[in-house]
Amino acid sequence: MPLIQVNIMEGRPPEKIKALIENITDIVVETLVAPRTSVRVLVNEMPKTHWGVAGVPVSERK
Repeated sequence: MPLIQVNIMEGRPPEKIKALIENITDIVVETLVAPRTSVRVLVNEMPKTHWGVAGVPVSERK
């Protein structure tokens, strides 16, 4: 059972996350020849205060 975890910053609309899940599922099914019903996709949305780039939280970057 393929399990794919995706970490993204919060703030995207639900329809974009739904499309992401559908597209990831499609590519896993195609690439691994896995049954669609066995593919699991977890999308973790992180607040910008919890995501750092170059030692600085994204919420503080300009």
